[in-house]
Amino acid sequence: MPLTALALDPSTEFAADVFAGLSKSGQKELPSKYFYDDLGTALFEVITLLPEYGLTRAEERLFQRHSAELVARLPGAVVVAELGSGTGRKTRWVLEALGKRQTTSYYPIDVSPAALARCEREFFGLDSVRFAGLVSPYLEGLREVARRRPAGTPLLVLFMGSSIGNLERPMMEDFLREVRSTLQSGDGFLLSTDLEKPVPRLLAAYDDSIGVTSAFNLNLLARINRELGGNFDLTRFRHEARWDERQRRIEMHLRSTGTQEVRIPRAGLTVKFQQGETIWTESSHRFNCAEVCALGRRTGFRCDAQWTDAEWPFAQSLLIAR
Repeated sequence: MPLTALALDPSTEFAADVFAGLSKSGQKELPSKYFYDDLGTALFEVITLLPEYGLTRAEERLFQRHSAELVARLPGAVVVAELGSGTGRKTRWVLEALGKRQTTSYYPIDVSPAALARCEREFFGLDSVRFAGLVSPYLEGLREVARRRPAGTPLLVLFMGSSIGNLERPMMEDFLREVRSTLQSGDGFLLSTDLEKPVPRLLAAYDDSIGVTSAFNLNLLARINRELGGNFDLTRFRHEARWDERQRRIEMHLRSTGTQEVRIPRAGLTVKFQQGETIWTESSHRFNCAEVCALGRRTGFRCDAQWTDAEWPFAQSLLIAR
């Protein structure tokens, strides 16, 4: 089935968000969702293969070991939606397990058409999967899937890659309440979360030895140049990963190496940077297992099961809408 685009004009939204983030007083910011243009998506796929970045391999191990148990906990036929699916490589374990008992409608939701095109190729030839990708932000796409599902058919929503950790902690609860408001009682929400681990190990994962994460971060400025006519000189910014102990999060920044002025015509913006000033591009919060279950309870779910990986501390939690 062809991809369906539900988002607003992406260039207009991008320009508005760049204007808002870079014109802020104090800490300048750019939303991390804009990492994932075609080049950014390709760079992130490389990051998942790096020895320092154990998150993706941990999640794949959990899917490989526990997909059958996950599926056994689901009531009969389900519709599957995945928020921020990327290429869908990890999800194949779940869909193959479901395929042993049913044909499954799978709705990957992503802002990157390139990622969804690769996702469609991942499932080409898997007869037990009916693929229908949605180019959309998470919540808009999920509402569309909820509208399309057959009456009485439960929905299983996947939110992988510890993407919940990219939100600020109060926003996590707001987001999960929005998800819950779209679901019916008994629907499932599989939430993955990266767990606490030694800080040096975390920092290495976000500042790898061959510089792929640096290129991924800097590509956000290159995207502004390509799509909004910006004149960022990428050689005058440096990738930086830092740990915030109080918030228990890794932050990614781009640090200006000198005083400079950047024009972004299609965002209607000229922005000045002082030497050492940074653009905050991503937060990645860490969790423990108990707080994930508590977060689910506060937002209208019960935690039905939880699986953890010991090699790279990581959890998948099956939350059921109450």
